[in-house]
Amino acid sequence: MLLPGATLGVLGGGQLGRMFTLAARTMGYRVVVLDPDFASPAGQMADEHLCADYRDQNALQRMAETCDAVTTEWENVPAESIEFLARRCLVAPSAECLAVAQDRLAEKTRAREFGCDTAPFANIEDSGDLVHAWSMIGAPALLKTRRMGYDGKGQVRVNSLDELVAAHEQLGSVPCLLEGFLPLEREVSVVLARNALGEIAVFPVAENQHAHGILDISIVPARVPESISAKTRDMASRIAQGLNYVGVLAVEFFVLRDGRIVFNEMAPRPHNSGHYTLDACATDQFQQQVRALAGLPLGDPRLLTPVVMVNLLGDIWAHGPQWLELLKHPGVQLHLYGKAEARPGRKMGHYNCLAPTVDEALSLAMTTRAAIGISG
Repeated sequence: MLLPGATLGVLGGGQLGRMFTLAARTMGYRVVVLDPDFASPAGQMADEHLCADYRDQNALQRMAETCDAVTTEWENVPAESIEFLARRCLVAPSAECLAVAQDRLAEKTRAREFGCDTAPFANIEDSGDLVHAWSMIGAPALLKTRRMGYDGKGQVRVNSLDELVAAHEQLGSVPCLLEGFLPLEREVSVVLARNALGEIAVFPVAENQHAHGILDISIVPARVPESISAKTRDMASRIAQGLNYVGVLAVEFFVLRDGRIVFNEMAPRPHNSGHYTLDACATDQFQQQVRALAGLPLGDPRLLTPVVMVNLLGDIWAHGPQWLELLKHPGVQLHLYGKAEARPGRKMGHYNCLAPTVDEALSLAMTTRAAIGISG
């Protein structure tokens, strides 16, 4: 058990690392961030920023010597870096858990082992597998790279074998999955924390809406029957328990029109759809990440108020964000990530809309989105 005063490390210096760093320092821990960006959002807040490549042996050795425990803010940190650190200090989540989350084939296979349904899929190692995959799945389908896809990247919709061949070439002819389309009613996600003692704390289920493949808003509590919420919480917990996972884990599900629940993917870290916890829960997802990494008892995940989280992308910086249109509403809580450059599609911040009912929170979100120029 690591108590305040200990030093925690985080691989990755983006907004998730920044919010972890703020939570850890608020709780009395020192934080070391390893990230190659000299202006990284997390590095700005850390006690020490190791500005180096994730494979830099000197930086990794410094982190191992300085930190009592290390975590990650994204799943695609090089495996050899995780293994280097794990031989010298506590690392959570484990390299094995990260390996599962890095590969769509591995994560869907493991999810099935833990009793979760998935969309029908076929593995494509190379172009020689395309015809067989198409015969298994057919149209319409979605071709996804097995690695490195996020926010709608690394995937192409296909409606014929010819389109599949072209899409595979477009994606670099790397290993992929071909997934069949499902009749979706909505998408939901579950964020939970698990510590080394096997204790699990599950946050309320979020209902997620996307725009151009990027999360747009999260509505909490999700507008689904409690029976569905309970099933998704149970499925996410089974995955965490089955993987012997330590840390914060996000699991995304599809709710189908016939009421079935289908596993989509997981993220071995805090998640965009869990940002509502910063203002609406007794303990937020980053405090839980600190607690799980440090071996502490987990905090109370209960929801204190209905909430809608709205993502802020770099697109609105083109005409200058109208922050007064947000901040004049007492129920709005703004979170900006300290990124130096705003680009279209880049996550620059988010805000949470708090209200007595979920309908009122959603109305506030829609009103304020329009006022600051978010389209859709």
